[in-house]
Amino acid sequence: MGFSGRRHDSGCDDSGRDNPAENIPGRESGDIRLSARVFGVVQGVGFRFWTMGKADELGLNGVVRNLDDGSVAIEAEGPEQQVQKLLDWLRSENAPGRVERVEESISAADGSYRDFRAR
Repeated sequence: MGFSGRRHDSGCDDSGRDNPAENIPGRESGDIRLSARVFGVVQGVGFRFWTMGKADELGLNGVVRNLDDGSVAIEAEGPEQQVQKLLDWLRSENAPGRVERVEESISAADGSYRDFRAR
């Protein structure tokens, strides 16, 4: 999956000098970010707990949180294949509660998460 306008993560700017914004610890070239909202019966059923466990199992960083409208928001960063596995799990019968739909967008990871947490 390519992202237009994304710079190669060499840790250097175009002049070859180090660019601190590109040297975020734990950031891997090619990582992506999943931003998702999960709708259905997904609060009060352990959804955040199980999502944290799945994200840890897949080696992803990010956050999961309940929203006031009853949906759950997820941001997860990591290798594309692992992020896709999380998305597939969210849509599967293995996800807790009753997922009616998942709305997602994919972008380049920015390395702002160090682990996966619930809020």
